[in-house]
Amino acid sequence: MSSKRILLTGIGGFIGSHCLSHLLVNTDWEIVGIDSWRHKGISERLTHNEHFLKHIKRVNIYTHDLIAPISSVLKSKIGKVDYIINFASESHVDRSITNPVPFVKNNVDIALNMLEYAREINPEKFVQISTDEVYGATDGKYTHPEWSAILPSNPYSASKACQEAIAISYWRTYGVPVMITNIMNTAGEYQSSEKYVPMVIKKILNGEKVQVHADPKSGEPGSRFWLHARNTSDAILFILKNVDVKKFPEVDRPERFNIVGEKQISNLEIAKMIADVMGKDLDYELVDAHSSRPGHDPHYGLCGKKLESYGYKFPVNLHSSLEKMVKWTLNNKEWLE
Repeated sequence: MSSKRILLTGIGGFIGSHCLSHLLVNTDWEIVGIDSWRHKGISERLTHNEHFLKHIKRVNIYTHDLIAPISSVLKSKIGKVDYIINFASESHVDRSITNPVPFVKNNVDIALNMLEYAREINPEKFVQISTDEVYGATDGKYTHPEWSAILPSNPYSASKACQEAIAISYWRTYGVPVMITNIMNTAGEYQSSEKYVPMVIKKILNGEKVQVHADPKSGEPGSRFWLHARNTSDAILFILKNVDVKKFPEVDRPERFNIVGEKQISNLEIAKMIADVMGKDLDYELVDAHSSRPGHDPHYGLCGKKLESYGYKFPVNLHSSLEKMVKWTLNNKEWLE
């Protein structure tokens, strides 16, 4: 594949910054980044990043809040773009529940403005990053294949379902080369401490009790698939390199892939794995998931067979990934603040 220019929105976000690193190491592409630095983008995810510092001449970053359209001036600065990966979004479920209106509006506006931009510049591929949560809960055994019924349970997942719906409409109406990825729970270095893995690390360090969400009906801990952010980034890069865009009216829907971790494990099991890496005992309590987080789904699960059918395998297993991120966090405790 010849060298490309790729635009990453939310480049200072957790997954966006890991994707930047992965692209710098595994391609010769020129990378353009956009971030508002007003939400969850943190500049130190870049300035402390050895890969960014080593390859800084291949990266151009612009400050812009994507709740506003991209201006003609910024379009001119960005120049030609072959691929777009739209990471930018608010993603914390609790904040979406506490203050849903600005949260949902933010994510809808981002999708609209990026798709309008893509409609004008006509890239080769536009990857809309989405979540497993748009499909709603499972029973802990069933896993949703691509194009299962959309049944979001909280304002965050509803906002991501809105982004998908808008993207699909732009694919069909305007021919924007949309591809959708639905990603399971992702963790890794530089993650916000409001997320589960760093939150558990922080509580164990402070000698606090860890609250583990449980199914209000069965009393059993909830479960998820987990993957490291570099595994997530590797899967996205694989899709960009190996999958062609589908076009309407040849087909009735755009290309879509689930990006799923190695295995489904309980929220309690992942907390125990973290404690084991830390050499600590886990002090925990099971809490009613719905009471502590209204609209919470005890179990999420996606089917990863489609991506596997293309010959894809994640490069790093769950245990090695978890060990790496826990040890890094213990050596960089400022990120727990």
